[in-house]
Amino acid sequence: MQIGTSIFLLALGAILKFAVTDAIDGVDLTTVGLILMIVGALGLVISMFMTSQLRDRATERTVVRERHDQV
Repeated sequence: MQIGTSIFLLALGAILKFAVTDAIDGVDLTTVGLILMIVGALGLVISMFMTSQLRDRATERTVVRERHDQV
């Protein structure tokens, strides 16, 4: 899950939890909104962690070049 998807899930969950007043038989929209917000927040934390790991790994590269001196 990418950062954009996580933010989208957070926004959609907040809309369902706080802004929607309609009801669907058998579905509690506030609970669905809360679940989407939790999944989005968890995905955002994981995405940020993975991005920082990749960034750290990219900065630790060592480039070794052989130099052939002609004598």
